Amino acid sequence: MGKLFLVPTPIGNLEDITLRAIKILKEADLILAEDTRTSGKLLKHFEIITPMQSHHMHNEHKMVDKVVQRIKNGEHIALISDAGTPAISDPGFLLSRACVENNIEIECLPGATAFVPALVNSGLPNDKFVFEGFLPVKKGRQTRLTFLAEETRTMIFYESPHKLLKTLTHFSKYFGKDRQVSVSRELTKLYEETIRGTLSSVINHFEQKAPKGEFVIVVSGKK
Repeated sequence: MGKLFLVPTPIGNLEDITLRAIKILKEADLILAEDTRTSGKLLKHFEIITPMQSHHMHNEHKMVDKVVQRIKNGEHIALISDAGTPAISDPGFLLSRACVENNIEIECLPGATAFVPALVNSGLPNDKFVFEGFLPVKKGRQTRLTFLAEETRTMIFYESPHKLLKTLTHFSKYFGKDRQVSVSRELTKLYEETIRGTLSSVINHFEQKAPKGEFVIVVSGKK
């Protein structure tokens, strides 16, 4: 019986990968990557020549049984996403669940994930928090926001640049314009930036300065 390794990759700065992660990726029989082109640059940088195969949201349902069988046949398989820890708003859950159901050992390495540094440097309470990831785009969005309006814990969201202002505006509508928020972008990269303030002031900032990069939004809970 082989094993499934969930291997975090850097969210920006390549130096954030662990020595153990490099070792596992070099020793694995196969690397499952969300985007082989993106991950190919990482593997080349660290001189990792392990075979790689695509494993993303559009094909993971079809691949799970085949991957499970390969592990049962004795192969060690490493799963990586484009950035951060697999299965955190990225593919990985379906394969992990299938391995658990088939009594296959899973080992998740500690490592990079975007929401932890965004939460810690937000200045907002971090003793209790809830990770929401990406909000529903259309169906269920209003219902979710209405529910979260009563949430007392700090809330964490992921958002893309072209939807950032829309999401912040929805937060202002449902949570109130004076709710405290911290918006981090391009974490660990050259143009890393965190904007803190009320929802109204942060919305004004991004109305003046077009959003660029990937964003983590941290919103204070209801008092």
